[in-house]
Amino acid sequence: MIKEKAMAEVINLRQARKRRVREERGREAEANRARFGRPKAERQATTLERERAGKVLEGHQRQRPEEGAGGGPEEGDDGPD
Repeated sequence: MIKEKAMAEVINLRQARKRRVREERGREAEANRARFGRPKAERQATTLERERAGKVLEGHQRQRPEEGAGGGPEEGDDGPD
């Protein structure tokens, strides 16, 4: 019985270097897609949706009565005399 020694895998250094560069570029592209990846139309739609939601919310807010506009006792007014 002869024991066979495992040999290391032979690799082409040029191909390995190119593969590493492609992977780096892929990671960089993925980061850029996360930062800038939404189309202009989608960004505009989101902006319009936020504006509409803000207007709806603003329309449902209660108005605070202004000072001296009536509706409540004024200062110095203790009630009926």
